[in-house]
Amino acid sequence: MAHLKLFGTIFGSTFKKPATRLYPFEKREAFAHTRGMIKFENAKCNSCSLCQLKCPTGAIKVDRMAKTWALDRLKCILCGACVLACNKAALSMVGEYAGLQVDKTVVVEIATGGTATPEKPAA
Repeated sequence: MAHLKLFGTIFGSTFKKPATRLYPFEKREAFAHTRGMIKFENAKCNSCSLCQLKCPTGAIKVDRMAKTWALDRLKCILCGACVLACNKAALSMVGEYAGLQVDKTVVVEIATGGTATPEKPAA
């Protein structure tokens, strides 16, 4: 009798839609309020360094003289404290995730409208 129940489960599963997604081809939509990564808008930044002061892990480094903003994504815990502290709305949380990071590079942005350049952190 148990065999009939087992075969019923097997045959029922073969004709149902799979419970999982085919990941690379079918990506899941992000939920509302997903903390995927921090987005920095360098045109709005005034290098006040409030985000650096509020970051609990020290992942953000702001050089006020050179007007650069650096984020170490391996240290960042995506708490959002820097986003709340930013008085110019230069930081925001984006629902998409950052790409795979395989080395210890730090993303450095120039606050005067420059582009991001990866840089090795000081050990």
